[in-house]
Amino acid sequence: MYADISPLILGFIILFASLISLRFGISVAILEIIFGVIVGNIFNISPEGWMIYISSFGGIFLTFLAGAETDIKLMRSKFKESFLIGLASFLIPFITVFLFSYYLANWSLLASLIAGVTLSETAVAVVYFVLIETDLANTEIGKTIMAATFMTNMGTAIALSVLFVNFNLYTLIFLIVSFLVILFGYKYSRLIFDNVRFKNKVIEPEIKYVFLLLLVFMFFAQLGGGQAILPAFILGIFMSQHFVESKESIEVKKRLKTVAFAFITPIFFIVGGLKVSLALIAMVLPSFIGLLVVRQLSKLTGVYLVTRKYLDTAQTYTTLLMSTGLTFGLIASVFGLNAGYIDQIQYSLLTGVLITSAVIPTLIAQKWFFPFHQEDMLDQ
Repeated sequence: MYADISPLILGFIILFASLISLRFGISVAILEIIFGVIVGNIFNISPEGWMIYISSFGGIFLTFLAGAETDIKLMRSKFKESFLIGLASFLIPFITVFLFSYYLANWSLLASLIAGVTLSETAVAVVYFVLIETDLANTEIGKTIMAATFMTNMGTAIALSVLFVNFNLYTLIFLIVSFLVILFGYKYSRLIFDNVRFKNKVIEPEIKYVFLLLLVFMFFAQLGGGQAILPAFILGIFMSQHFVESKESIEVKKRLKTVAFAFITPIFFIVGGLKVSLALIAMVLPSFIGLLVVRQLSKLTGVYLVTRKYLDTAQTYTTLLMSTGLTFGLIASVFGLNAGYIDQIQYSLLTGVLITSAVIPTLIAQKWFFPFHQEDMLDQ
């Protein structure tokens, strides 16, 4: 009799990572990634189809929630700072990684462009998760970081679309549908969130409504060869005001977070770790180290020069979080692999760099540069 042990292993990792996180104060997302790498390489477990789909949905769900935490007023008032931080965070790594891949690693032109796009992003899922865990999401510095992350990933999304997406009728349909869903969500979501008939119902119609909107993005993105993360983030931004207009809508957002953090988003992080092949990375270790060093130095240098000039506090903390990578980078690397622009070894290299960049800067930021003493948390 065959029994699939993967769900059991996932359940164990999800609970164990949470307990370790509470005990030692390490971000649970980072632990889930690390355990995913360990399990995937020691027990040779690969992500199954259902895990990959839930993982994809988890990344989009996290991105939506990150957008929902965005303070539009602060984003407008801090537009210059967030734009310049985001621009440096995207552009400098994109150029340096491309040049390293093409001229030093001898990758093809298209593979080098994929590498530049993949390693230019900032991990919106990791950044949001960390800010929520540490109660910084509602502070000015936390909202500035989220705004800068949005700017970075906007550049990554535009680069991926301009360089690689073959525009066709289905792409146009995806863009039109995304616009209509965002417009609908912005105008009418309060009718769902504030409806007294839905209040405290165990069937959770509000959560199912949000899920449906995100699933629409995913379907038409697959149909049109686009990416659902960017419209999901924009939808979250436009719906953010609905989540603070009433007690009912605030409770809806809390329940959305509960659903996300209990099961869906842990699978996203674990699957990210399962996709890393340490054996393949070991075969080309110098290239891995070179890509990691070039990517991190360009991110850290570019972002820090801007944060030092425009931010009064938490410059190093902001720089470290902005240097993380994962969410959109995984999507870009999977796109490159499926399209034949990169091979399995190059994919493992890029994914390994993303995972490492998600783990190390976050741990350093949390342990030595957490800005709690710089922010009056209760006054934000």
